[in-house]
Amino acid sequence: MSRWRRSVDELAARRRQQGECERAQEALSRVTSCFQQMAASLGSSADCSFLRDEMDETRALAHRICRGLSQRLVRLLSDCDCAPSGVEDRQVSERLWVLFLSALENFLSDLRKAYDLIGQFPLTQRYDRRSLVNTGCIDGMVGVAARVASVQAPWLTLEEEPNPDLTNHIAGLEAMLSEMQLRVPVAFWSVEATQPAWTEAHGELDEPDDTLEDLMEVEVVSSNKMAACCQPPCCGLGCVG
Repeated sequence: MSRWRRSVDELAARRRQQGECERAQEALSRVTSCFQQMAASLGSSADCSFLRDEMDETRALAHRICRGLSQRLVRLLSDCDCAPSGVEDRQVSERLWVLFLSALENFLSDLRKAYDLIGQFPLTQRYDRRSLVNTGCIDGMVGVAARVASVQAPWLTLEEEPNPDLTNHIAGLEAMLSEMQLRVPVAFWSVEATQPAWTEAHGELDEPDDTLEDLMEVEVVSSNKMAACCQPPCCGLGCVG
């Protein structure tokens, strides 16, 4: 195989791996956002064994995605060369790297919050439900669990890894975060965004049909009507007809 052909194949392989990492990053964002919604229901009237089982399933999926994404990003950033195409590929990989580390930190924060709430509301006995906070919400997690079930990692795992418990999961992600930052020291401030910030703010805003004064206007009626329905007579708002 010629050197040119080998370089083309390597470039195509890197682009394919970057595509997998982009899909994995999107899947991780969806899974961790669902986990955040579930964690917000811990200790409330919506808390139950179903919720905690679904949280374990969500953690397991996030664990598999994080492990695969970490290994692929380390490999991508370690194999990038100094050629012009290699520099462009490294910039794309570095952006994925920063997004992944940011998602890891947010996910770790939610895991720690879940750990504290589960410790305060263990639900190991039937009478433990008496300590739950009555928030008025008793359902709503079925839809979140369905969104998690629809998420799939962009790669297949030959060996199913056991899902770590919550304590080991937190410790494992902290170790992964430190190891990644040591192996590939990418400065966050050196990575440029590919789209402008607050893109949605640059769009044209539709003018409202009614002004603030129109919405706050109170119809003023005659003093006779005011006296008939408003008590005491000192009421200055009048009756809205």
